[in-house]
Amino acid sequence: MAKVLIIDAAPMLRDFVKEKLSSERVEVETATNRDAYTKMINTLPDLIILNIDKHSSGNPINENIVDFFQKKSRDPNSKTTPIIITGPNLSTEAVAKLVQFGVIKYFKKPIKFDVFFDAIGKQLNGIFSIDTTPCVLDLHLNDNNNVIFIEVAMGLNREKISLLKYKISELINANDLSYPKVILMMTSLSLSFVDGMNLELLFNNILADNRISRKNVKVLSLDSIVSELIEGHPEYEGIEVTKDLSTILNSIVTPKNSSSGTNVADVISDNILTATAETQDSESMGMRFATDTETAEELKSEGTTLRVAAVDDDQIVRALIHKAFLSIGAETDLFASGREFVEKVVEKKEKHYDIIILDIFMNDMNGFEVLIKLKENTIATPVIVYSQAIKRDMIVKSLSLGARSYVLKPQKPENIVKKAMEVLNAGKTE
Repeated sequence: MAKVLIIDAAPMLRDFVKEKLSSERVEVETATNRDAYTKMINTLPDLIILNIDKHSSGNPINENIVDFFQKKSRDPNSKTTPIIITGPNLSTEAVAKLVQFGVIKYFKKPIKFDVFFDAIGKQLNGIFSIDTTPCVLDLHLNDNNNVIFIEVAMGLNREKISLLKYKISELINANDLSYPKVILMMTSLSLSFVDGMNLELLFNNILADNRISRKNVKVLSLDSIVSELIEGHPEYEGIEVTKDLSTILNSIVTPKNSSSGTNVADVISDNILTATAETQDSESMGMRFATDTETAEELKSEGTTLRVAAVDDDQIVRALIHKAFLSIGAETDLFASGREFVEKVVEKKEKHYDIIILDIFMNDMNGFEVLIKLKENTIATPVIVYSQAIKRDMIVKSLSLGARSYVLKPQKPENIVKKAMEVLNAGKTE
């Protein structure tokens, strides 16, 4: 059975991730920053998930985390254990410097959990079951009445429904609600009897927080299946289902500074359309998944710690470089010629890279010409020349044109990765 160690995650995040991984038959251990190293050497996990936060110094990689990284690197049993990090938005340079410690992915918050769990599954050599049902599930706390509004549209996605339980508790805790009220709006959903299990999961997750009373849960739905489900379950007794929004508003929403002459339309505007922002502290968990809005290229890059450009006209060399950097979670783009690289990266500036692996002997534009183009366009991306040229003057020329290092072919692919880490980190840790 695969083992995962979760370090320093807030209760909401920790419990949600633990629940999902346990359902996939993954053994999960948790630790704080203080006992992380001890837990690691005792459990020998296959993967570490580490949460970092902003600190007063402004640097989320504090001394305790650096100390953990250094101890891990020195321990022969754990130095190769991969790490996935969650945390605040960091610069590309800061993220790249984490690779030397075994960090293969960095997910900034709020986390997009579909891509997050996919990355975990791939690292553990398994495929996690992820519900891909199209679903819009949004919730917010209204400005005046401390009512949690939940809207579900398109379909019922079990992953989002499971996450909802933790998001509701997050909102209740953040706003110190003693007797929270919930309005669940599902007017655009068209359901059938096969949705029964997912509906049960939805209501069970809404009621999972014991601060929510069933009598304070109101459901707006035009589908008879919802009302039939509620009526047939003693566990849901007290939940009101209606097709009329004004009925719910009259029973659960009281406008601030209200008067007897308040118009229902005004209530709707004041209480539904005017909402507080979702909790957006460092531990906030987003309800949107990457697959809802992002392109295939954006999904490919999600969580990437390192972006590499390999410029070489030898197809086998390109394939070996790609495979080597993939092992550390890097995204590698391959260019079969110097001209192709210059046109896309230097002239059109289509993409930024953290490091470039460059051959010298290429037909249409050699490596020296590529280095000159980089210099002319003030592109300071570190370059490692990887070439068969052994003449001293060629090595000197490469370095004088801005290359950071010169590596002779052939090398084991892992040696190229090691050299790239040396160049990127230069013995420094941010």
